[in-house]
Amino acid sequence: MNSKTYTLKGSEIERRWYVVDATDETLGRLASRVARVLEGKHKPTFTPNLDSGDHVIIVNAAKVAVSRDKLESKLYRRHSGYPMGYKEETLGHLLARRPEEVIRRAVKGMLQHNKLGTQQLRKLKVYAGPEHPHEAQKPEPLG
Repeated sequence: MNSKTYTLKGSEIERRWYVVDATDETLGRLASRVARVLEGKHKPTFTPNLDSGDHVIIVNAAKVAVSRDKLESKLYRRHSGYPMGYKEETLGHLLARRPEEVIRRAVKGMLQHNKLGTQQLRKLKVYAGPEHPHEAQKPEPLG
């Protein structure tokens, strides 16, 4: 019996490309599914200290489903660091203005908040419409 634990090395990582259609998908459920793939937790070779995840392309980000109450009550806040630099924006307004940013922020919140999470977030590509420029990578639908 083999009692050794297998550890993945950086050179052994195999990355695949997946495409997800966000039409009528609930925002949080979509983000958690995508975050799991970006982290590599769907693979049997998952290693917590390595970026072993896959690339994910999300299309039709403008058609993501959000409850009416959340459109008005959820706020995105930021501060520039300057006096009077506080800005806040509702989810509905941000979804109308930049729908890609809504999904990117939801997925970012579900990843680690360190250098590894930043590296994993770079593998996320979000597009408001149905077209994307990554056909050469032959993405598969995420099931």
